[in-house]
Amino acid sequence: MTTPTTAEIQAIMRRGVPLAAAWEIEVLAAESGTALVRLPARPVLLRPGNTVSGPALMGLADVAMWAALLSTTEGRDDSVTSTMTVNFLRPAGSGAVLAEARLVKRGRRQVFGEIILRAEGSDEIATHITTTWTVIAPARG
Repeated sequence: MTTPTTAEIQAIMRRGVPLAAAWEIEVLAAESGTALVRLPARPVLLRPGNTVSGPALMGLADVAMWAALLSTTEGRDDSVTSTMTVNFLRPAGSGAVLAEARLVKRGRRQVFGEIILRAEGSDEIATHITTTWTVIAPARG
C-alpha cells in the first residue's frame, strides 16, 4: 500500500472540498489514520464576539477527518459524513485553529472518528467532535 504524502493529501482535499482551498486549510501531518490540520486566521470566518464561527469549526473538523481517512486508503476514499456530534467547550479565539483527527474504528460500512480542535498555541480543547462516516459501496452492474 502506498501512503500519500501530506502535500498529496492536501491537494486531494482541496480539490474534493473547494471550500478547504478557499479557506487555505493546511494538512500539517496525516498518517496511519490520524491527521493534524490547520485553519489559518481569516476575518471572514469570525462571528460576533471575535471568535471563529461554529460553521467554520465544523468544516475544519470534517476535512480533518477526511485527511485522516485518506492517509489509510492510498488517497482514495468514497466515504461520506453521516453524523457529526459537536461539543463547543470554549471559544476558539480569532487566530488559527488546529484540528487533530483520528480514526477510532473502521468497519466495512462505517468509520468512526474523533476530532479535537484547539486554538493554535493553546493546550485547551475548544471543540470536541465525534463523527460517523458511511462507506459508499460501488454500484452493482
